[in-house]
Amino acid sequence: MAILVDLQRITLRGADRPILEDLSLTISSGDRVGVVGINGTGKSALLSIIAGTLAPDGGDVRRGRDTRVAFLAQEPHLPDASVRDALGTGWQVDAALDRLDMFSFVDAATSSLSGGQRKRVALARLFAEPADLLILDEPTNHLDLNAIRWLEQQILDFRGGVVLVSHDRYLLDQVTTRMVEIDRGRAYTHAGGYANLLEAQAEREAQAASAEQVRRNLARTELAWLRRGVKARSTKPQARIDSAHRLLSQRADAPARAGTLDLSSQTPRLGTTVIKAHRVSFGYRETALLHDVDVDLGPGDRVGIVGPNGAGKSTLLHLLGQQLIPSSGTVKHGPTVVTSFFEQRGPDVDPVATVQELVAGPRGAPGSPADVALMKRFWFSGSLPATKAGELSGGERRRLQLLLTLARRPNVLFLDEPTNDLDLETIRLVEDFLSEWPGTLVVASHDRTFLSRTTDRLLEVRASGEVAEVAGGIDAWIARSAQAPVPSANATTDVPRGRALRDAEKEMTRLERRKQNLTEKLLETSNLEDQTRLGGELDTVLRDLHAAETRWLAFFE
Repeated sequence: MAILVDLQRITLRGADRPILEDLSLTISSGDRVGVVGINGTGKSALLSIIAGTLAPDGGDVRRGRDTRVAFLAQEPHLPDASVRDALGTGWQVDAALDRLDMFSFVDAATSSLSGGQRKRVALARLFAEPADLLILDEPTNHLDLNAIRWLEQQILDFRGGVVLVSHDRYLLDQVTTRMVEIDRGRAYTHAGGYANLLEAQAEREAQAASAEQVRRNLARTELAWLRRGVKARSTKPQARIDSAHRLLSQRADAPARAGTLDLSSQTPRLGTTVIKAHRVSFGYRETALLHDVDVDLGPGDRVGIVGPNGAGKSTLLHLLGQQLIPSSGTVKHGPTVVTSFFEQRGPDVDPVATVQELVAGPRGAPGSPADVALMKRFWFSGSLPATKAGELSGGERRRLQLLLTLARRPNVLFLDEPTNDLDLETIRLVEDFLSEWPGTLVVASHDRTFLSRTTDRLLEVRASGEVAEVAGGIDAWIARSAQAPVPSANATTDVPRGRALRDAEKEMTRLERRKQNLTEKLLETSNLEDQTRLGGELDTVLRDLHAAETRWLAFFE
């Protein structure tokens, strides 16, 4: 395996603390490395160092000769042009756009695209260009489940190295060969996927607890020895006294976040009637989106919503929450229902207002003891309560949004893509809270693990505008979708056609690799016989590739 990037003893300093300390990591072709850690630990900074867009404060970065790096940032940059001009032509580009449901946007200006659409276009560009090392920062944000499955397959088929930061635990378990956990500047490397990481974390915590217990036992012994009278102490060796004091002054490492995320709240009791939607239809202007939707939600229901991007998942949430008026049909709430929304687009708050002002609300006094206690439970301590909302990081803004959503004391909670920009520790704690929260939950998410742990019913919003219950919930949905071919945006439900389309793409990929290999050999040799032989092979491959591309294009005519 060729070494692509080698980091040795990397350090990176922030304004008030070290971000990375003495970090070493080697990435070779075939490696698929997942990077995790709480928000602000330096995951994105590490990716930028690997990509070469950020210089560390110390340490060495060595790169393989002619290593080609493709980098997908959380907020990708696209040229100000049409999607077609930004990406160019070729079957790889069109195949990626088709799989990401962006084929119909090829003539749109990149400046007119939403954040999710820009991410998908950037992904199409990433996989269409030759590269030896892929660096992906939260690649699943704004992707639906079908697009995530496509991304999984692309990563698994890629022969170079891959480094990705993701909160999608299912994706990490499916594709990674190593996990790197960043915790307070230090990096811990574990073989395998996310499940192996959790086992290693538990073992590390057990070892730390055991070491702390040993230290405490030794400290008690040394303290008893020191207390044997001042006169007796004067005859004791000074080195032993100094050692005892050092042992007594030691403390176990503080957790990365103080305390746990206490999300307990007094939830108003729900009656037997919660939400009933009957024959609901909705559309924007003349475009029908949902039609004849029937949904009945009872107290304590846990409902997940899935479907392709643009099908109407967010619209269904807002219809059920009575934030949109249906074109036809009715949505009725029970008399005790108190709703609260966690919006996909992030918190809609005054950017110059401080965290404590937002928590207090228009009628409260900022900094009250109750508010301070509440903010600490959401890890808003130190200088953060006085920080303006516009100065918070993406993860901090989402955590503030969660705080404000639950501070309303709802008994019906609507969550729209709640895991975007949250770190894995926060996501796990939110899952724990929701597992015991007594209210009714409705969540639209692409995070399969989150849906599996928080919901027991699943509604599928189909491209046809229908909403149907999925028997068996998210686990059955995952099992079925894993057996089905990745659908094309323009494909019919014909399974043989989908399989033939995938086979055609695999054949073109094989021929592209063969073409590249022959071209490199031609450039390296000066032997006339070898040039003649390789040139003939290259001509044959080019003819086969042209024929394969023609067959592939026929699927879209």
